[in-house]
Amino acid sequence: MEHTDILGPLNAAQRAAVASGAPHTLVLAGAGSGKTRVLVHRIAYCLENGLAAPSGILAVTFTNKAAAEMRGRIESLLGRPTSGMWVGTFHNIAHRLLRAHWREAKLPEQFQIMDNDDQHKLVRRIIRGLNLDDAQWQPKESQWFINGRKDEGERPSHIDTAGDPALATMVDIYRAYEETCHRTGLVDFAELLLRAYEIVRDTPGLLRHYQARFQQVLVDEFQDTNAIQYAWLKLVAGERANVFAVGDDDQSIYSWRGARVANMQQFRQDYPRHQIVRLEQNYRSTGSILEAANALIGNNTARLGKKLWTAGERGDLIRLYAAFNDLEEARYCVERLRDWHAQGGRYDDSALLYRTSAQSRVLEDALRQADIPYRVHGGFKFYERAEIRDALAYLRLANHRGDDPAFERVVNTPVRGIGNKTLEDLRQTARLERISLWEAAQRLITNRELSARAAGALGHFLRLIDELAAALEGRALGSVIELVVASSGLVDHYRKEKGERGLDRIENLEELVSAARDFKPSQEDAELPLVSAFLSHAALESGEGQAAAFEDSVQLMTLHSAKGLEFGNVFLVGLEEGLFPHQRSVSDPAQLEEERRLCYVGITRAMRQLTFTYAESRRLHGSDYYPQASRFLREIPAELVQEVRLGGQVSAQRSPVLEDSGGYGLRLGQQVQHRTFGEGVVLHLEGRGAHTRVQVNFAASGMKWLVAAYAGLEIC
Repeated sequence: MEHTDILGPLNAAQRAAVASGAPHTLVLAGAGSGKTRVLVHRIAYCLENGLAAPSGILAVTFTNKAAAEMRGRIESLLGRPTSGMWVGTFHNIAHRLLRAHWREAKLPEQFQIMDNDDQHKLVRRIIRGLNLDDAQWQPKESQWFINGRKDEGERPSHIDTAGDPALATMVDIYRAYEETCHRTGLVDFAELLLRAYEIVRDTPGLLRHYQARFQQVLVDEFQDTNAIQYAWLKLVAGERANVFAVGDDDQSIYSWRGARVANMQQFRQDYPRHQIVRLEQNYRSTGSILEAANALIGNNTARLGKKLWTAGERGDLIRLYAAFNDLEEARYCVERLRDWHAQGGRYDDSALLYRTSAQSRVLEDALRQADIPYRVHGGFKFYERAEIRDALAYLRLANHRGDDPAFERVVNTPVRGIGNKTLEDLRQTARLERISLWEAAQRLITNRELSARAAGALGHFLRLIDELAAALEGRALGSVIELVVASSGLVDHYRKEKGERGLDRIENLEELVSAARDFKPSQEDAELPLVSAFLSHAALESGEGQAAAFEDSVQLMTLHSAKGLEFGNVFLVGLEEGLFPHQRSVSDPAQLEEERRLCYVGITRAMRQLTFTYAESRRLHGSDYYPQASRFLREIPAELVQEVRLGGQVSAQRSPVLEDSGGYGLRLGQQVQHRTFGEGVVLHLEGRGAHTRVQVNFAASGMKWLVAAYAGLEIC
């Protein structure tokens, strides 16, 4: 293949990246700028120019889909297979390394990889084997601890407990877990990466071999690398390999998984002889969408900097809809989706993006009522989610003690010390006596056929259900669900599941309370008791399948799930303070910047039409809130936004809620200095002019309300 054929299809910036002659290259690849094309053409360029043999190529990415796409495009471009090259995910490459060098890794030749469920079960057995109460030392929490420490490159011996008894116990669990894995030849996903790093680091011959072999080390989605992944890449590359890293610090949204956006800054220090190439030409979105994205992300300070542009049309203005409440917000989205479809647009080219999975319930209800097919991308429909099914199983059992599936689901969720042997005794008694599991439990306790511990735990569970049943009488449905969620222990159970997922589950439980408060039975269920009607409604909703994969259907997903996708018509819903940016991020400047990056990701999913919505009141956590519009809306230039009303009417002027509140140059999220309290972040503004009040979270003094006119705040 001629060199010009490799570079010919590329734009100027892409050519500069592919043909970079620098010892190392950092490619800042903006959304929709063709990063995969650059990676593929870079590999072809290196092969055709003698910069590497096929066996000298190491290219890593994060998903099997991305790796398969990369291999397919390399083969198509070169006209030959990728055999000899190492192209795959971090985990696949690590697995390949360990299989080839199992002796050096101190593993059996046929070592087995555990999935997350297998790992969870093993951790639970370890905890019980240490005679620890697994209600206090939750297996899920210990699993997160072990994986997180491995991602940081830490073995139990590396962890300083500093006299902390809780941390010391977690380290004991980690140590016992490691001993069991070593004895049985088991490897978890995090261990793949850590062990692959350690064998190269600790085996000089292997290190020399791979440093001599790999002449070109390429990494995709570099902003998502964690500590151990980056350490491994540096080790394998050594002093001689050319490192070609492609990433976008503006799309780093996975810090809760261990991703370190700081690795992009660290690259510049570790490889001083590097070239930075910015891919800023976007082939996805219209000009107005890109201008909005640039303006928004420009408010982040810790970034390498780039500005997206397009040679295409400027396109429509961004629509902004201020709804009275979340129900009206959903109705507006449905109306716009119908218009889009009536004008020839496909439903599956439309996406509803939201910050938290709990927001999907109201949207799902509206789509179902409008008979618009939809799919929840990367997750379950609201009533199919595990935490919702758990809560409803408690309610089902309180409503009808003979519900054996509900009994089985929650008798040990959360863990309350009811083991498999006790459960098998219950099942056997129920089968032999032809009674329900509930009746079997009562009988075994009465006849003292269980150990004291098992009888105590089971008796506590039965009393809990009886108390819930007694509370059904005379309470509003929302209050009943609230009691179920609070009394069951599910909130504390899921709080121990670290990261976004556990917090999302808690918010979903809170949304279930809202669903109960909003519930009105159908005509068919009007004669049923309200609890029974609600349970019937939930069962039918979960039973209604999502649209088939091939069916033209609206896509629903969280903003985290949307990364890497694109749609002609995008809705960002729930742009409100406390929701997006999320309340748990607003007082931390680093987390607030990640929230802004998440919004940037959402905006750049849109190709032609983009709609923002927010609600002036919203039912959250079972209560009504009256939030301010998101600060992110104020960070987008007014000339890019067109306010609309239900029915598609255009508002004549920009809403005052989107103007800078309060005066005095203060904005939400701004860092300020106070002569007494020190540095802080502006969280809320109330009022205007001389009456403006400002809430600031000070690093040293905590939360303070001040009168802006007299506070003497200096903007940092």
